[in-house]
Amino acid sequence: MPRHHLAFLLALFGHFFVLQAQQKFTLSGTVSEAVSNESLIGVTIAVQELKTGTTTNEYGFYSITLPKGEYRITVSYLGFQEISETISLTRDLKKDFNLVEKAEELEEVVVTDDVERLDIRKPQMSVNTLAAQTIKQIPVVLGEADVIKSLLLLPGVTSAGEASSGFNVRGGAADQNLILLDEATVFNSSHLFGFFSVFNPDAIKDVKLFKGGIPARYGGRVSSVLEIFQKEGNSKDFKVSGGIGAVASRLLLEGPIQKDRTAFLVGGRASYAHLFLPLFDVNNKAYFYDLNTKINHKINENNSIFLSGYFGRDLFSINEKFINTYGNAVGNFRWNHLFSDRLFSNLSLIYSDYYYGLELDFVGFEWDSGIQNFNLKYDLKHYLNDKLQLNYGINNTYYVFNPGKIKPNSPDSGIVEEQLTKKYANENAVYIDMEHTISENLSIEYGLRVSQFNRLGQDEFYVYQNDNPVEFDPFTLVYREAEPIDTINPGKGGTLKKFLNLEPRVAVSYSFNDKNSVKASYTRLAQYLHLLSNTSSPTPLDVWTPSGPFVKPQLLDQYAMGYFRNIKNGDFTFETEAFYKEIQNRIDYIDGANLIANNAIEQVILNGEARAYGLEFLIRKNTGKLKGWLAYTLSRSEQRTPGRDLDFDTGRSNLETGINLGEWYSTPYDKTHDLALYGSYDLNEKWNFNANFIFQTGQPTNYPIGQFEFEGVTVPYYGERNKERLPNYHRLDISAILTPKRNTRKKVQSQWVFSIYNVYNRKNTASINFRENEDTGRNEALRTSIFGIIPSITYNFKF
Repeated sequence: MPRHHLAFLLALFGHFFVLQAQQKFTLSGTVSEAVSNESLIGVTIAVQELKTGTTTNEYGFYSITLPKGEYRITVSYLGFQEISETISLTRDLKKDFNLVEKAEELEEVVVTDDVERLDIRKPQMSVNTLAAQTIKQIPVVLGEADVIKSLLLLPGVTSAGEASSGFNVRGGAADQNLILLDEATVFNSSHLFGFFSVFNPDAIKDVKLFKGGIPARYGGRVSSVLEIFQKEGNSKDFKVSGGIGAVASRLLLEGPIQKDRTAFLVGGRASYAHLFLPLFDVNNKAYFYDLNTKINHKINENNSIFLSGYFGRDLFSINEKFINTYGNAVGNFRWNHLFSDRLFSNLSLIYSDYYYGLELDFVGFEWDSGIQNFNLKYDLKHYLNDKLQLNYGINNTYYVFNPGKIKPNSPDSGIVEEQLTKKYANENAVYIDMEHTISENLSIEYGLRVSQFNRLGQDEFYVYQNDNPVEFDPFTLVYREAEPIDTINPGKGGTLKKFLNLEPRVAVSYSFNDKNSVKASYTRLAQYLHLLSNTSSPTPLDVWTPSGPFVKPQLLDQYAMGYFRNIKNGDFTFETEAFYKEIQNRIDYIDGANLIANNAIEQVILNGEARAYGLEFLIRKNTGKLKGWLAYTLSRSEQRTPGRDLDFDTGRSNLETGINLGEWYSTPYDKTHDLALYGSYDLNEKWNFNANFIFQTGQPTNYPIGQFEFEGVTVPYYGERNKERLPNYHRLDISAILTPKRNTRKKVQSQWVFSIYNVYNRKNTASINFRENEDTGRNEALRTSIFGIIPSITYNFKF
């Protein structure tokens, strides 16, 4: 054989052996709960020999590519028995795991993983996860377990006070939070104006809050993303669970339609305290009800479909003269498809509707408003190898905005029926996101979202002189509504304004070892929707308006950096983050702005800017009989609305005063200090005790600094905006949970929850109003408080 032929064969065989040595295979599958087949989110699949691993996605699927060989695989999840199994990876292998609940175990098991604990090595930061069991243990008002109230115990999350709607994240407004229930947008998360949230805790499987470092698959809000997934339903056995409380009760049914393939879930809640009011000669009403539904069907190993929905309504009535109704309705059809053991896809068709209505009998009219959207989204998750994961997808959302319809509630009311001009918009986006493990110590997540927003035509559109819908009078120093010079009818088919934004994201993690890491992130987000809020309104009137010719989209740039540490093998964890964020085009309103029944909202809006910065601390105790955490946030949230002829060199307006003379002022949700302490203690198998303590700096507000008389009327006047504050807010809540020993002869498993809200009866101030005392003629302050001490008992059951 010629020498060069021999060399060629040796090189060929050498190359073949190199390829064999580098040959890799993929281990993939799903992880579910053994007793119900419920898929589990965030389960850790660890490969001991390579010190690597992965976690299950939102549908319980995992995939990891490894070199050919034999490995010890460990599957762990909070509250479930750990599985450890040796596998021989000589080909692509599909392996499903079924985890057994801790309560089902015959022997004691040490829990080695916590879904609420942040992964030291992953680049994801500024994210908090709460387990459903934790939410049910946290004491809240009237004993009703509450997702939103539980979030308020986390760093960087606050509320505007008791019985307030929504929540605030890192100094952001409530409308800057994207709230997703099974991927569908929820526009209002509150029942009874904030007493309860719309999420039934019995139907919830997973709760995750992104405060920063938000992955590129999310967009549309500039403060946070709250992602909530409902349970899928038990596909093995029929189960019933529920609870009876002081003001509301709930019931959840789930079971198989076709065993191990098709399951359903139906859950409902309703309040009934209003039924007892007539006994006290009170003709007022305040109640809510909601319904959660879900059906899932496994077509085959590669295809599953889901149909889920939520419907809720609130009603508040005073002597039948004032009636307020509002609520959400959402639906989602999803198709999961597995193209291969490395490529997972999810197609969703989503509908979301928020309705708000008023009936004012003493005025003689009814008011209806709302917002609807139709969303088509397609997401793909590509597990390229054990070092690189690629996420990409597209979505398109069509909006219909109903700013209000006025109609008479009686023929002789004198009110003429009027439909305010409806608005239409279309938002679409494409994104790509990479999760890249560069080395054992360095990981990075980077991505780009490209969003486009088209403000579509409408039936009636006002034209203004110099395109200026707000005028400023330099003599009186007052802003006022400009008169339109023309009205055009572009029709629904036209486009009034287009916006295109690039939204890059990057997060980096460097781990010194298994105990210490530092992380940093940058997030760019665009928000095209704006919530119009009038604090002087007697009801929480929610009217959404789109960006357009006169209202620019909000743009966020957020920077965050943090240090994370595992202490005593993860028994304790410590997290601290510093953040700074700037928001362009944050709207504010001219003095005396009327937001109700306003067909030209652009006439009372000015574009400004906002900023927030702070430092967060979170220390957790994850194991043992005593568990819990301490969270503290030191932060500042400010807004500025200068005159529109801003001199960028001096930062001031030469002619217009702007709002607050163009100076920075505290936002209504600025809380300098925010401290939350939560603890849970397992005394024995029967008794569990919980407590939480909250302290927050008082909410910014305005007090009159003087007064003058005009035509016999005393008129107060105010100084700088939000210069004063309400008194500091603090309270202590406790609860005890009794779970009687299960009688094997009986199917029913019961539980009693005894709770006391606001143990030391703190009269926290909701508002302070000023009035003239009729007897003395002197001005006096009137403080309003919502809650004092409230004990409650709740009975829970399941069978």
